[in-house]
Amino acid sequence: MSKYGFHGILKTTTFNRRLLKTLQVVVALLASAAVSAEFTGPEQRMIDWIDVHAEDANALLAETVNIGSGTMNHEGVREVGRVMRRELDALGLDTEWIELPPEMNRAGHLFGRKDGTGRKFLLIGHLDTVFEAHEAFQSYRREGNVAHGPGVTDMKSGNVIMVYALKALDHIGALGNLPVVLAYTGDEEEPGSPLAVTRRDLVEAGKWADVALGFEAGVTEEGADWATIARRSSSDWILTVTGKQAHSSGIFSEERGAGAIFEAARILNAFYEEVRGEEYLTFNAGTIQGGTDVEYDTQQLRGSTFGKTNVIPRTVIVPGGIRTISDEQLERARDKMRAVVQRNLPHTSASIEFRDGYPSMAPTDGNRRLQSVLSEINVALGRGPMPELDPIKRGAADISFVAPYTDALAGLGAVGEGGHTPNESLDLATMPLAIKRAALLIYRLHGETAE
Repeated sequence: MSKYGFHGILKTTTFNRRLLKTLQVVVALLASAAVSAEFTGPEQRMIDWIDVHAEDANALLAETVNIGSGTMNHEGVREVGRVMRRELDALGLDTEWIELPPEMNRAGHLFGRKDGTGRKFLLIGHLDTVFEAHEAFQSYRREGNVAHGPGVTDMKSGNVIMVYALKALDHIGALGNLPVVLAYTGDEEEPGSPLAVTRRDLVEAGKWADVALGFEAGVTEEGADWATIARRSSSDWILTVTGKQAHSSGIFSEERGAGAIFEAARILNAFYEEVRGEEYLTFNAGTIQGGTDVEYDTQQLRGSTFGKTNVIPRTVIVPGGIRTISDEQLERARDKMRAVVQRNLPHTSASIEFRDGYPSMAPTDGNRRLQSVLSEINVALGRGPMPELDPIKRGAADISFVAPYTDALAGLGAVGEGGHTPNESLDLATMPLAIKRAALLIYRLHGETAE
């Protein structure tokens, strides 16, 4: 036992705990001062304002998540648009609801615009979610610092971050001369067709902009925050195969041939053996409908078949998807697939059709320059450098439509998990961080042109 006795040990332990706590506070203050030294006075005022208004941002998030807005729930999409329009109007932006042709069966888009001088910015979000009105997952729920609800990560939190980044800039008087367009599409999860019409206004904004920023969810893993400078494309293909219908006892004969299903199997296996392999190239066969009689609805993505084991199948339909990092890679893959399809087994024929979808967002030197600025900001915020995220880890997004025309960064939203599932959740602690990064990035990039 200590010479101080039992009570002495308690007192000494209490003292040590107090000393440790004091040291922790001092270290935290020194770290805070070191971080603050990385920021100018106006930047620090933005950071402080964002911290003070973090719960206001959460309240706007809850309001929009509680409005069901699946892509085909047109009134819900419009209602979320009305809420976001209220916020943009309050910031002095000129807002417009862009209607699409009725035959496209989509709600439309919300755009907010403001003139200014210097580098021009396009901020991209979307109002719709994957959860339609008939689905049970429809409301916001908060458990401590975790929020649950439809679109809470994809991407209603990103929509809020866009607004609050502008509010922070407005707080220090930096919004007044900033040329900016906020584009909230209403059908990102299930785009209307043709894309040339549904994305026309977005593409025009991309041609106008010097910098495009996408606010879908950020990625934090392996102890690092990751910067998205590239995203892969997403497009479709459909394979149609025909064979000679006959009694199955004659299959493989010179008169009857291989039948449609064996030919389809040959083609798909050859895709796997001969087309697969390039980095960032992936393709998938979604369903197979094969038999004597086949029906497939390309809009509803469902079909039906009829066939018998003693009949050589006449028809096979295989719809699929393909993802690439560039247009050049896409065309190479398509050419290889066409070559495979043209080599037919006896008494069969096949054709493959391709449908353009979301283009790729290729990694460019301009995107990497934006990443460098963002990484510096993240370091100053005490989070460490932001390396390039592997494009294989991200799906397609609206920012890809404008990436050919301007420098671009994606994934500037908060961090969550379970997207597109009833387990979708968001780490609310990452909301103010994402707002700070966005506001500081815009402020510094615009400041470069003002100097």
